[in-house]
Amino acid sequence: MASDESPVEEFRRVTAAAMRAIAENEEIQVTFGSEARMVGNTARLPTPPRKMSMDDVAQLRGEADGMALRLRFHDDKVHRKFAPSGQEARAVFDAFEQVRVEALGSEEFKGCAENLRASFQEKCQQAGYSRVGDREDIGLSDAVALLTRERLMGEELPASAQNALGYWRNWLDSRIGDDFVDLRSSIGDQEKFARALDKVLVHLDLYDLDEEEEGDEEISEEAPEEDENDDSDDESESEDTAESAEGDESAEEEEEGSEQVEDDQMAGEDDSDQPDSEKRRRESADGDGSKARYQVYTQDFDEEIEAAELCEEEELTRLRHHLDQQLSVHQGIIGRLANRLQRRLMAKQSRSWEFDLEEGLLDAGRLARVVVNPMHALSYKMEHETEFRDTVVSLLIDNSGSMRGRPISVAAMSADILARTLERCGVKVEILGFTTKAWKGGQSREKWLAGGKPASPGRLNDLRHIVYKSADTPYRRSRKSLGLMLREGLLKENIDGEALLWAHNRLMARAEQRQILMVISDGAPVDDSTLSVNPGNYLETHLRSVIDFIETRSPAELIAIGIGHDVTRYYRRAVTIMDAEQLGGTMMEKLAELFEEEDEWRSKSARQNGRAA
Repeated sequence: MASDESPVEEFRRVTAAAMRAIAENEEIQVTFGSEARMVGNTARLPTPPRKMSMDDVAQLRGEADGMALRLRFHDDKVHRKFAPSGQEARAVFDAFEQVRVEALGSEEFKGCAENLRASFQEKCQQAGYSRVGDREDIGLSDAVALLTRERLMGEELPASAQNALGYWRNWLDSRIGDDFVDLRSSIGDQEKFARALDKVLVHLDLYDLDEEEEGDEEISEEAPEEDENDDSDDESESEDTAESAEGDESAEEEEEGSEQVEDDQMAGEDDSDQPDSEKRRRESADGDGSKARYQVYTQDFDEEIEAAELCEEEELTRLRHHLDQQLSVHQGIIGRLANRLQRRLMAKQSRSWEFDLEEGLLDAGRLARVVVNPMHALSYKMEHETEFRDTVVSLLIDNSGSMRGRPISVAAMSADILARTLERCGVKVEILGFTTKAWKGGQSREKWLAGGKPASPGRLNDLRHIVYKSADTPYRRSRKSLGLMLREGLLKENIDGEALLWAHNRLMARAEQRQILMVISDGAPVDDSTLSVNPGNYLETHLRSVIDFIETRSPAELIAIGIGHDVTRYYRRAVTIMDAEQLGGTMMEKLAELFEEEDEWRSKSARQNGRAA
């Protein structure tokens, strides 16, 4: 039977069998698609090329082995129990865990080690590590993953990875170099390994150990023991008791409550805010954030900037070329969706004729009846152009760190297709992005520290609002700028409320009759610097108030698409997708639905005009 299979089909069958054997799980289902991902017992691997080289085989087997090893050596319940909730801390925690399972697999299965190495080299190439020229070009979690792979797996990194890690190596060694002894000794026990990671995250200034232990008590009552702090007695206490005990555990003089705790914890060298933000997110259920008036500590360092100004022309050309390569793979699917949207729009902009009039253009098609019966009067016709309101569409894309990878690539591709499609239909489109200039507050935070850390400063980070394409700029002149979304180091934190107001105000300055604002996001607003010194739902409350204003008091039409994040709890008109691959189709369909409403508007307008006449 196997001899009748093509090499690719045989590879797929053998790979699936190997995954089940390594993972010791016969329930694994293997599919092939555009990217590698694992959901439950279903693994999706990149589609193998028709002509597979030995390098292709090793790389794909490495992806499959990594997934299988995670199923074998990783426990999701333990991971969720110990994982921090902060975005950057969680990314670092996840990076350590993936290297842990691959290190265990490499020791037990020597063949897996070679495959994992080949897959890792391919990932380094795709990540562009050889082009890293500054510390900002590679995120902390990626740098930690490289160093951890080197220390726990004992393998020499490729030259490109060595280059990227070089910008972080000394700093990481000084912070967590000694922690690898404990990590290596606990590598076979996921729970001990996770506990050892507590110290790593503290040394990286991602959260405070004492507070994180308190957080574990508040979030889960299943943690019966904490070896270092003997917290078993605290589990029987209520959440309020656990919070009040914080002063006793950290310092007796902290009698002034949570505000004093914040000030003390903010005094570190790098002023990391992760623990406070986590605590405040848990406290947000009390509704304290709704009572805080939203304010901005300083706007001195905020920027609204054209995409082309953020990098050199040569790099922009390279990023655009990379985007074009990705577009070529998906051009067929997204192109068909775009054509469907274009047909709908053009149908609404079509002309129509009114016949049997007493004046107008002579209707030559009806002359025959006059010839047959000269008593018939000549028939005239008149052309009417269907009324179609002048429209502008603004696409606001979340450029936060959690969008890194496939989500931001698909967002860039979808924006590119959408801009071309709407422009062909005479609909102007604007493409905007929002993020921050720095992690952990940037210059705004430095100014706040220099000013004596006044209480309740409000938003405490430097905004970066990016114009990829303005509504009046033709697509051909802005196509290069869309490639900037793929730039390493661009994506940081997200303050959605102010970004939404910014995009809305740009729309309101337009003269078009109809304004549509579409938001694409993959999470709630998160800025650790701001949340560390304000209520935990401070940014979320502001976002809700901005949405309510636009939806109830603005003529703009607002629609949101959440990628793996339920945005329906914020927006009235919203949809949530679980896979970034669905983004292009969902955008087209939602816009089509909005333009379908144009028929209702025209009918209502015609009725009103009829009554007025």
